[in-house]
Amino acid sequence: MSEELKKPEEYYDEYQNFAFHPKNVLLILLLISLTGLFLSLSAAFIYTRVQSNLPPIKLPNIFMFNTLILLASSGTMVWAKRAYKSDHTLNYQRALLATMLLSIVFMIAQYIGWRTLFSQDIFVHSDNSAGYLYVISALHFAHVIAGLPFLGVFLWRARYHMKEPITVLVYFSDPEKQLRLRLLTIYWHFLDGLWIYLVMFFWINYLIQ
Repeated sequence: MSEELKKPEEYYDEYQNFAFHPKNVLLILLLISLTGLFLSLSAAFIYTRVQSNLPPIKLPNIFMFNTLILLASSGTMVWAKRAYKSDHTLNYQRALLATMLLSIVFMIAQYIGWRTLFSQDIFVHSDNSAGYLYVISALHFAHVIAGLPFLGVFLWRARYHMKEPITVLVYFSDPEKQLRLRLLTIYWHFLDGLWIYLVMFFWINYLIQ
């Protein structure tokens, strides 16, 4: 990289000090809030089931398939981050597109999972256990949807700015874009881990008759 294209060190300091960056603090607060929300719903589910002596609900097998989809999407986000660091334009764009497509597949599969529950006459109003299952899975679904616009913006900007060698160089050398990609990757990993927790939580509850 030529000296003209290099940014001053002080310009990078704001972004390299990741732990105390305002955007990172906001993300941490968001993740802590979501963790508290889902743990509270989990505790409420257990309390309601014990107090009302409700039967457990068996998750449709497609919920397990969705776990693999989200794991794959976390993998493509790691791929995108590595492609960004290695200045590999094509792989970076492919990784972002793959993450978007996997997220859409997840949402379609989630809808199929809900339809499977409907076919078993398990509805939101069936009992409190079913209500919690739908609410918790719908909240996770909503946060996946919330992440899609950010992925779309990343992909659009990558395609828009990465047309010539000079624009590619400027794009990959931008510390703000690197920070945003890192934050989005953390958010995506969190959704993946949260889904694994929820599937294990309902599966264990099903085993405890």
